[in-house]
Amino acid sequence: MRRLLLVPFFCALLTAAHCAQAGDIEVRDVSLRAADEGVVLNADFDFELTPRHLEAVSNGVPLYFVIEFDLTRKRWYWFAENTVSRRMQVRLSYHALSRHYRLSTGVVQQSFTTLEEALAVLRKVRNWLVIERNVALGDYNYEAAVRMRLDISLLPKPFQVNAIATPEWRLESPWKRFPFRAPQQPPAPVESREPQRTEPQ
Repeated sequence: MRRLLLVPFFCALLTAAHCAQAGDIEVRDVSLRAADEGVVLNADFDFELTPRHLEAVSNGVPLYFVIEFDLTRKRWYWFAENTVSRRMQVRLSYHALSRHYRLSTGVVQQSFTTLEEALAVLRKVRNWLVIERNVALGDYNYEAAVRMRLDISLLPKPFQVNAIATPEWRLESPWKRFPFRAPQQPPAPVESREPQRTEPQ
């Protein structure tokens, strides 16, 4: 009898664990490349919104996603040195009058007719300038890290309380870490200081 009573208990635990993992974000195909402005990041994220998220968005509650980037230099003689930290916020919202979904990053807005179209763009980060050209990087081995998460602190207060108590609201990825070495910048051209010769007239 005791074993029979434990079966529903373990089934409930498995169901709860599945719900807690349903909102996980996976970081895929992340890379850094040199550009004219500095170093840009490309990354693909894989996730699906849970029924709680879908219900909130359809009722006009915006969801705020945060993409974070860190660059640190490992030092054998001391703690790791944090060299660069960047943060980008993307707002996902639904407008009932126009029946369109919107993604907003700062002053830049994109409009979509379906939620799936909006999510397809949200899952891909392209050409994000994370290291500006004027940042001095030495010839060291660095560790880069990137992650995405849903910022529940920006939800309306009633939703914040619900999100803290409900695992289904959880939506985040672990830090994706990978090695990085600063690209070597070509030396600046040296201007000739020789006096110009003038042809005799």
